[in-house]
Amino acid sequence: MDDKKTLLGIRRGIEKESLRALPNGSLALTPHPMALGAALTHPHITTDYSESQLELITGVHAGVDDCLRELTEVHQAVYRALADERLWVGSMPCELPTDETIPIGRYGSSNVGRAKSVYRMGLGQRYGRRMQTISGIHYNWSVPGVGTDGYLGAIRNFRREGWLLLYLFGASPALCESFVAGRDHGLQRLSSHTQYLPHATSLRMGRLGYQSDAQSSIAVSYNCLESYAASLQGALTTPYPPYEAIGVQTPGGDYNQLSTHLLQIENEFYSTIRAKRVIRTGERPLHALRERGVEYIEVRLMDLDPFEPVGIGADTMRVLDAFLLHCLASDSPHDTPDEIAINARNQHSVAARGREPGLMLTHWQGGERRLVDWAAQILAHCAVHARALDAAHGGRAYQAALERVAERLQRPELCPSARVLAAMAQDFGDSYVGFIRHQSDVTRTQLLTLPFPDALQQRFAQQAAQSLAEQARIEAADTMPFEEFRRFYVSPERMVVAV
Repeated sequence: MDDKKTLLGIRRGIEKESLRALPNGSLALTPHPMALGAALTHPHITTDYSESQLELITGVHAGVDDCLRELTEVHQAVYRALADERLWVGSMPCELPTDETIPIGRYGSSNVGRAKSVYRMGLGQRYGRRMQTISGIHYNWSVPGVGTDGYLGAIRNFRREGWLLLYLFGASPALCESFVAGRDHGLQRLSSHTQYLPHATSLRMGRLGYQSDAQSSIAVSYNCLESYAASLQGALTTPYPPYEAIGVQTPGGDYNQLSTHLLQIENEFYSTIRAKRVIRTGERPLHALRERGVEYIEVRLMDLDPFEPVGIGADTMRVLDAFLLHCLASDSPHDTPDEIAINARNQHSVAARGREPGLMLTHWQGGERRLVDWAAQILAHCAVHARALDAAHGGRAYQAALERVAERLQRPELCPSARVLAAMAQDFGDSYVGFIRHQSDVTRTQLLTLPFPDALQQRFAQQAAQSLAEQARIEAADTMPFEEFRRFYVSPERMVVAV
């Protein structure tokens, strides 16, 4: 695992979500800017849940700096199309309007475009639209020569120890009260419009974030591909009475959701990490995994870092590389339902109380351990991989990143979550919206003043034009009535591999 050729073969890519916000810190309700092309078909600029929520996507890169460079270029292109709007640099949303006013993503009149919107309508019906406006970073990662079993072993270990990333990199200890209006939230009031928890690291990854009581009944095991696929298929094909009560369509014929099952499609399953495979046009992700195995893993628990211009920095990416190698190289016994429950409790504890002095976690092998002691042990294992990565790439970038980040164990005030609260207190009257609005303005200025060569401008303009033409082509080629397409789209037959 630590030979030079393998380590130089590691590939990573980033997907980064951000809300479009107005200068006053409220949600922009404008359509996806036409200058950015078609959200349905653009390779690098799309929308996530909301029409107001951009998702920026890099290609696959051999180097951390190359990946960050492309992510920066995509941001530059976006900012040049946003006029007076800015990208909200916090994971927890800006000031939100009423739930039904939050616009869901629109992808044109094609069947596949309508299905994407109906899916989002279903998410809003099931969980509320506000929950879907949370934003984060997804880190896609692969190593040459690793197969399905290797990746599943890494995923099991990640679920055991991924809480460490919440401590080190969580950056959402506070939120605007518009996000929790009318909900039983258990937070503490910090100022007139801001709620928080004093030792929280990531409210995004805690009980108020991407959580679902309905999904808590889905017992997903990562012990083998078939057990994982079977549990997901069960959720995709099992009717759920509260969703049956909503119905697929209204009496007037408008669509509420794609199906009345526990999950509408695979992407609805919330997880801190996913097993992934590039899918072919029209293919279900579950079919792709079953037919061709796991190709890469997607880390989904990273908050946007409001102190980094593009939401993530090189140190964070290098620590992620070393941590994922540790997960891949370590023994990974099969998981059990009891262990899965322990992992979830640890995640919630660190999300809500990670910087609490003396915090104890339950070890998946039994007994309790102090967070800082367990974390130091994990980072010591990661250091072995950081040294190997530096030997392969030359220099000390990986070891230096790990050393800087490890300091946060003894000095929790260096954690992004603590820095956010300190900055809010110092200059913004403990206002979450005030601080993130300021950081969003600073970031916007930084990115707009970077050089943006004509060739880069022309490339993005060409991609936008091509994406609009491709959407028009897809729409013109449709012949199937939408209801027939929907039934085909969610049919169980598309999830299995024909024998």
